[in-house]
Amino acid sequence: MNTAGELQGFSFPLAFLDTINESFLTNQLRNIDLTPSGQDWRIRAIVREQDDVVIGHCGFHGPLEVAGRAEIGYTIFPEYRDNGYATEATYALIDLARKNGSKVVFAAVSPNNLSSIRVVEKVGFLQTGVQVNEVDGDEYVFEMSI
Repeated sequence: MNTAGELQGFSFPLAFLDTINESFLTNQLRNIDLTPSGQDWRIRAIVREQDDVVIGHCGFHGPLEVAGRAEIGYTIFPEYRDNGYATEATYALIDLARKNGSKVVFAAVSPNNLSSIRVVEKVGFLQTGVQVNEVDGDEYVFEMSI
């Protein structure tokens, strides 16, 4: 049996599994069931170009018709942070949302995650509110017209 890394041609570090939890997987599988053709709205690996190493993952909370809005999320593994990868992933997700008909993109960030707050503000998101996530607790809500 081939591993995901072998099938994709990437090197998946153990940190990848550390960032995936049951809630995340349940949401991804639900979205596949509800919108089988919604590949653009799913999780994707962030692969460093020079060595094909997976350094994180990014995607949307679900397709527009399921999630109700284009909400981005990303994780950069600790050893690869502070290199602009989150910013690059954010721009790519914004472009993908635009290509799929979204006019607004959202991001929800923990008030304690100063790095992610800096990323979304740097690319042009504005804080428009606060919400309580049942898993993550309080989050600042950011949005950006595209």
